[in-house]
Amino acid sequence: MSKFSENFKNLFQFIKSKSFFIQIGIAVVSILVFVFVLQWWLGVTTNHNQKIQVPNLHKMSLDAVEKKLDELNLEFIVIDSASYNPDYPKKSVIEQNPETGDFVKEKRKIYLTLNPSKYRDVEIPDLNGRTQRQASTHLRSIGFNVGKDITWVRDIGKNVVRGLIYKGNKIEPGTKLPKKSTIELILGDGNGN
Repeated sequence: MSKFSENFKNLFQFIKSKSFFIQIGIAVVSILVFVFVLQWWLGVTTNHNQKIQVPNLHKMSLDAVEKKLDELNLEFIVIDSASYNPDYPKKSVIEQNPETGDFVKEKRKIYLTLNPSKYRDVEIPDLNGRTQRQASTHLRSIGFNVGKDITWVRDIGKNVVRGLIYKGNKIEPGTKLPKKSTIELILGDGNGN
């Protein structure tokens, strides 16, 4: 009989033996006990049944947010500033994740987006020589308001832009102003040489 067939015969006898079934039984019971203990431990350490409802943090300052979340044993991280929204106070919460009313566990981080303190600054383009309509459309498209007060200057071109005014002062192209600023136009009257 070859060595291989002798080893195979011994293995087959071991598989039929009582000690093999005892070892299989011990392994199965050990796995079941391990899974039960692991499930119990995870339930305790991850606060499985605990639920904290996320409060509404919109329009709150960071100080108020910190106080409110400390009471609930929650944490926060400021992730970004959004585009300025005049309906919200400056530096207040404009978005939150998880949303208001969601349920979380203690120590959960709430991600906040804040309202900047003002509109972002936008560079004034060179509109000299453009028509009133072209200039107004361009200024509105980049976020400015165009005022109704027009300053007329003696010029050969009628309704042609000859300058821009912000808060009573003439401004040069390249100047940066907050978005939503109101800009007045200086236009030619068409009566010049």
